[in-house]
Amino acid sequence: MFWDFTTWFVIFVRFSAYLLLFPLTSAQAIPVIVRLGFAALGSFLILPLVPAVPLDGAALHEVFRMFFLEVSTGVILGMIARFLFYAVEMAGSLIATESGLMLSSNFNPVTASFVSSPGVLLHWMTLILMLTLDLHHWLIIGLQRSYEIVPAGGAKLSELLLTDVIGRAGGMFVIALQMTGPILATSFLVTMVFSLLGRAVPQMNVFSESFPVRTIAGLAVFGLTCNLLAQHIVNHLNRIPQDFLRVAEMLTV
Repeated sequence: MFWDFTTWFVIFVRFSAYLLLFPLTSAQAIPVIVRLGFAALGSFLILPLVPAVPLDGAALHEVFRMFFLEVSTGVILGMIARFLFYAVEMAGSLIATESGLMLSSNFNPVTASFVSSPGVLLHWMTLILMLTLDLHHWLIIGLQRSYEIVPAGGAKLSELLLTDVIGRAGGMFVIALQMTGPILATSFLVTMVFSLLGRAVPQMNVFSESFPVRTIAGLAVFGLTCNLLAQHIVNHLNRIPQDFLRVAEMLTV
């Protein structure tokens, strides 16, 4: 029983750190006690599938080292599942900036912050698509499979892992630019047209006249490309399981 409790607690440390950034449980509206309850229940469910972790006679610094590695492993794996949502929120901010909608911010209960209207729409779209694809179950199963690749206390924080995580973080900007490409192109065309009109008619107030056109054109293109945005999000959601296991393998290098 002592070994079972020790193993459960080690799993609980990684699980709770993972749920800290997990898209469904990282919402500020979810109480911490609920998040800890999910971690405790999940740790109990996968306990029979994880080898026992003996800590009898281990020095205090070895115990702290194991817990530090477990927290680091959970946070890194949670970030891999969370990166796409950061990219989507960034894309929403770009769309709002180019469409002139930054002044109308809405409260997002998931992140407990005020974000632009396109950002809220894309965030909920990504969340619904993730639930539709059943990826939330896979990511929980993936955490259990991570113990087959990275045993408790066996993680190694290498330079290769740091480079890969930084590269994936930089990839968020690429994803955001790909999603907002049509909006950026439309905004550029509107700017170019009104720049030419400003040269032809110097009396025209280009800024005030272009603002409603930019907003209408941006909203029109955003509405017409929502299907393409959803397909783009689905493609990146389907890559998360492979990225998840690939990063777990890097934790052992």
